[in-house]
Amino acid sequence: MRRRLRAVALALGITLALSAATPALAAGYRYWSFWDGSAGGWSYATQGPSLARPADGSVQGFRFSVSKDAAAQAAQPRAAADFEAVCGATAPTEGSKRVALVIDFGVPEDAPTGDTPPDAAPRTACAQVASGATTAEALASVAKPLRYNSAALLCAISGYPKQGCGDQVADGAGQSAAPTPAQSAAPDSGGSPSAGLLAGIAAVAALAAAGVWQSRRRTR
Repeated sequence: MRRRLRAVALALGITLALSAATPALAAGYRYWSFWDGSAGGWSYATQGPSLARPADGSVQGFRFSVSKDAAAQAAQPRAAADFEAVCGATAPTEGSKRVALVIDFGVPEDAPTGDTPPDAAPRTACAQVASGATTAEALASVAKPLRYNSAALLCAISGYPKQGCGDQVADGAGQSAAPTPAQSAAPDSGGSPSAGLLAGIAAVAALAAAGVWQSRRRTR
């Protein structure tokens, strides 16, 4: 019985150590989030802009903000996902497609130190690009310069922000209001920063089970 209690205590200690060593859940991240738009509003994109190939008539949105470590808590673009309002005056042409883009530079509270959003209100543009173009190519046609890091994470649109890319910030620092849509993948990099914590919890559970099994085996 004592050995079993020791195994459970060991597992609990490891759990507490992992929790203390993993501040990501309590922190926020400053980055450009990517959204699919429809008449029903915005939903967090399931692919990064360098992989997504929207159809003619699509609406794609980008929002710069500080958000918690979860797609469900990323801030949506503050403009409607309205294709007609953005591209209604652009006639379709053979071999090309029209993609309505909403680019929301966010609020000053979310800006990196020494930087300021270039526009207070969301910017819209109708990108007319080749039929096989990606969202990243559509964005590049109307909002240069873009900046990416080595992992293909979108760091800056129209040169904003000047520096940084998906930087972690202190808990409670300028975090934007959380919308309701959720998605499991982070922008272009894929996966959530809290994935390591989940793996750690699984490892703790395995250690606890092994400890209890060994205790029972020794007492037989």
